[in-house]
Amino acid sequence: MLEATLYSVTADPKGNYALPAEYDGTVHETALYYAVRAYRNNQRQGTHSTKTRSEVSGGGRKPWRQKGTGRARQGTIRAAQWRGGGIVFGPRPRRYRTDLPPKVKRLARQSALNARANERALYVIEELAFEQPKTKHMLEVLDKMGLGDRKVLVLTSETRPTVHLSGRNLSNVHVMRYRDASAYEVLWSDAVVIEQQAIGGHEVAGSAPKAASRSRTATRTRGKAATRAMAKKRSATKKATKTAKTKSTTKRARKDGSDA
Repeated sequence: MLEATLYSVTADPKGNYALPAEYDGTVHETALYYAVRAYRNNQRQGTHSTKTRSEVSGGGRKPWRQKGTGRARQGTIRAAQWRGGGIVFGPRPRRYRTDLPPKVKRLARQSALNARANERALYVIEELAFEQPKTKHMLEVLDKMGLGDRKVLVLTSETRPTVHLSGRNLSNVHVMRYRDASAYEVLWSDAVVIEQQAIGGHEVAGSAPKAASRSRTATRTRGKAATRAMAKKRSATKKATKTAKTKSTTKRARKDGSDA
């Protein structure tokens, strides 16, 4: 089971968050390929068009007679080799619509979310609730989470107009509902921020914010260093005491030998 960092309403880290069971870390690259290809194809309008020799103007008669001029024979000035003539094998209007089975869509979407979770680029926030739409509010939240300079996909549990309008003016932020996000949109982003109500899962008991964890680690390291220093000092004291005793015994032995 994968975990993500949990943030409070004020974008302060609270600890780790256990993701639901479907976040098992499996990434199906083939499904991602088909999903991205279908999404990009469906964005194409297919209105590109060129004119063939039957659609360009001019060419009502043969430009010159067939023989006797010394030039190559020509039948019409609407041919492709003439300037202003028709285009051979040019693009024509067509439909690029590409459909995918629903199971492949779901598999690709879950694979994209698993990929972001594996990269530790998926974050869970308790709630995003702005009293009024302000781009500044969205920037403050993302900057506090350390995502101000990255492409961020914000997924809400339900439609939130204030949140959507707050992120609309930011070119690197896209806000939408969690259930509406596709595999392409997840892969477009560098980081995904999901509301806790939308994703499910549960908070990991006993987990602490990163800052507190670093503080505890530093305290533990300092404690170990102090213990080693005390042990070293104690060892030096014992060694000095032992040396002094040896010297005292040697002097006493010499004195006893001289008296005899």
